[in-house]
Amino acid sequence: MALATAVALPQLALAVGTETDAPPKPTETSSCEDGLVWDEDAGKCVAPKESSLTDDELYEAARELAYAGRLSDTLHVLAAMSDQQDARVLTYKGFVARGMGDMEGAETFYQAALSANPDNLLARSYMGQGFVEQGRIEEAFDQLVEIRARGGEGGWPAEALETAILTGSTTTY
Repeated sequence: MALATAVALPQLALAVGTETDAPPKPTETSSCEDGLVWDEDAGKCVAPKESSLTDDELYEAARELAYAGRLSDTLHVLAAMSDQQDARVLTYKGFVARGMGDMEGAETFYQAALSANPDNLLARSYMGQGFVEQGRIEEAFDQLVEIRARGGEGGWPAEALETAILTGSTTTY
């Protein structure tokens, strides 16, 4: 009862990728195949490592592909980012691992993301949702407490994790 009371807040219609509920804006990358990204300078789809895209642009492309459910393609784009220890890269690698059913790998990536940035609310939410999927509700709740303590009350990470704890339904994006 205390758990339900602690997390019972109005729920949002959710889509994820950042710490907001806004889905990524589709770009030409959505039409690229086999892990390619749209390179405006080249005027075509290219391999991420051969593109002129910055790490921030590659991250947005990875986010777009993840939102579309193209998890393998997401990994190709993440691999092109220059800093593989970046908390964003680690968080999305965790998201992909979880989406592919590798819960142990996902948790490893989320923990690494949190080592790089303990205030990474998205990694905490995704990890907590993974805990829910595994029936580890107390550990999920611990992540919700951390999200709130780190200023995330009312944001997407808290709302998504609250929904997962209350309903058992996690986001697939």
